[in-house]
Amino acid sequence: MAVDYAVIVIYLAGMLAMGWWGMRRAKSKSEFLVAGRRLGPGMYSGTMAAIVLGGASTIGGVGLGYQYGLSGAWMVFTIGLGLLALSIFFSARIARLKVYTVSEMLDLRYGGGRAGIISGVVMWAYTLMLAVTSTIAYATIFDVIFDMDRALSIILGGTIVVAYSTLGGMWSITLTDMVQFVVKTIGVLLLLLPIAVVKAGGFSEMKAQLPTEYFDPLGIGGETIFTYVLIYTFGMLIGQDIWQRVFTARSDKVARYGGTVAGTYCLVYALAGAVIGTAAKVLYPDLAHADDAFATIVRDELPMGVRGLVLAAALAAVMSTSSGALIACATVANNDIWSRLRGAVSREKDGETHDEVRGNRLFILIMGIAVVCIAIALNNVVEALTVAYNLLVGGLLVPILGGLLWKRGTVHGALASVTVGGLAVVGLMAWYGILANEPVYYGLLLSLAAYVVVSLATRPTDAAVLAAWRERLAGRGAEAEPEPESVPTPG
Repeated sequence: MAVDYAVIVIYLAGMLAMGWWGMRRAKSKSEFLVAGRRLGPGMYSGTMAAIVLGGASTIGGVGLGYQYGLSGAWMVFTIGLGLLALSIFFSARIARLKVYTVSEMLDLRYGGGRAGIISGVVMWAYTLMLAVTSTIAYATIFDVIFDMDRALSIILGGTIVVAYSTLGGMWSITLTDMVQFVVKTIGVLLLLLPIAVVKAGGFSEMKAQLPTEYFDPLGIGGETIFTYVLIYTFGMLIGQDIWQRVFTARSDKVARYGGTVAGTYCLVYALAGAVIGTAAKVLYPDLAHADDAFATIVRDELPMGVRGLVLAAALAAVMSTSSGALIACATVANNDIWSRLRGAVSREKDGETHDEVRGNRLFILIMGIAVVCIAIALNNVVEALTVAYNLLVGGLLVPILGGLLWKRGTVHGALASVTVGGLAVVGLMAWYGILANEPVYYGLLLSLAAYVVVSLATRPTDAAVLAAWRERLAGRGAEAEPEPESVPTPG
């Protein structure tokens, strides 16, 4: 195991070094929060794929493959479909807005009002719980590597992510995510996948050993697939953690085509995870928990050195999602909640000062400490993540997509949609149970009804607001951000 330990330690040290490098580059609010909006297609694609494919997609995806066979790919597959839809239909418009948060987009579209701060609170809760659940996954990985205590594992992994995110902001996260994308590709797709299939005796032996349902593409069930689409595909369209990556693209073409490449990669990753899980079912048919499949096959079947690289890939998956959710959470907390409560809503300005960087850096540190503490105290990860996604989709999907697609939508309709959808989801979760499907189904329908009815019953959005909105969608009207010092543009 000494070689495996060395691989992991070198990897973690590299993450911290990249945080230090990013600190030297993040000299303005734009550089710190959205990497100066200068990422080219190669780096944009890799980092976008890294953030959406976290521990749930890697460890959880293999677990679903262990439990259901090839149809276990559907969870991660719907994430890829959501990223493809976002990239093809919406990313160009989102990138041209030149904002920092989803709530700023709502302010532009609807002309301000309380919808912005309410949506900010909902988005903050979502990103906070996403960061918490990602951070908890360190316990599983470090337990396999070092046989480490749960709380200590969370503190170690969380501290590294908080450190490099606080130091360099989006630049550090971008560089670490690119490394994590490469590590995941090598560790999961090029090493673990073929080794798992060979160890299981190949596909013919897997088919002979397992029930036919394991090779039915719809074996997981139609209702489950529909719920995945509703939560994960739609969630990809509106999450702050995803939008903040779209904001990093240097052009709308990079956002569209780079995101399409990342979405396609997610589809491949989904199938790979399901195949690995299916192979693990052949090798270890009686595991107590399906999510143990990844750690078990890595620990028992991979040779020394390769095992360390694949565990680093799992660690990379967790860190990429954790850091992306953390900076999204801090950005929303600072720009959408704290600034508004102080009566000083942030606007893009020429000559942004270092104080803005320090302020956002402080919020990442504060949110990071909170995430680690909550992760240590929290026990039910699935319920926490379900609450977060239900609130996100039930409360924010309609006013965000409505604002992009329906010009008759009004600020009152948006406010009603967020309020009715959010309260309905909370009430229905209390009635049906947190893990039930009905809360997000009915909450989304009520949110849509409230948006349409109230929008039609109130005065249309002011023509000047809509004109300014159209200008921003066309890439005009936003004040130019200061050019950074001469540095090479990442590709």
